[in-house]
Amino acid sequence: MDIITNMDIIQKYFPHLSQEQQRHFEQLDELYHDWNSKINVISRKDIDNLYEHHVLHSLAIAKALHFTPGTHILDFGCGGGFPGIPLAIMFPECHFKLIDGTAKKILVCNEVAKSLGLKNVTAVQLRGEEEKEVFDFVVSRAVMPLPDMVKIVQKNISKKQKNAMPNGIFCLKGGNLDSELQPFKRIVEKTELKTWFKEEWFKEKYLVYLPR
Repeated sequence: MDIITNMDIIQKYFPHLSQEQQRHFEQLDELYHDWNSKINVISRKDIDNLYEHHVLHSLAIAKALHFTPGTHILDFGCGGGFPGIPLAIMFPECHFKLIDGTAKKILVCNEVAKSLGLKNVTAVQLRGEEEKEVFDFVVSRAVMPLPDMVKIVQKNISKKQKNAMPNGIFCLKGGNLDSELQPFKRIVEKTELKTWFKEEWFKEKYLVYLPR
């Protein structure tokens, strides 16, 4: 699958990207293939699905909310940089802090951000329990069950509002989430990703939003 085909799926759903954003998204293909050959941050058999399974998946959050310039977002358990790196490209006037407990994953995040020239990304080897800063939103991709995550990051969510939605948590998850979301059933919102993306891979995958 070549770069043009890969980019088609991003431009299909985000047709108004600037030239710089297009260039950054295009560069992800070579950067992640290169880094993944040295440090395995994406499954070897999944790297050729980078744009659909990782980049577009991350950008589901951008379909739910267009972050206001100046918004601070924490990517909790960022792995190789998802959803943080694609969101940082999409929202260049917002700041993203990416944390993960694994040093080699943070190395990849920093090197990818550096290669792209992203000035709005900071990546630090840190466990969530150790994070002291406050943010408008916390984002993650299937890091841990939501109740466990809430216990760790609720201290990090600011009370000051600047976006169209209340500050809170966005999690990308799949499968049956009934028991996991039960403690928050009165306030949690679950959106099937096929609401926005028509590819079969997005079936039974969800964006979960939990306001502060």
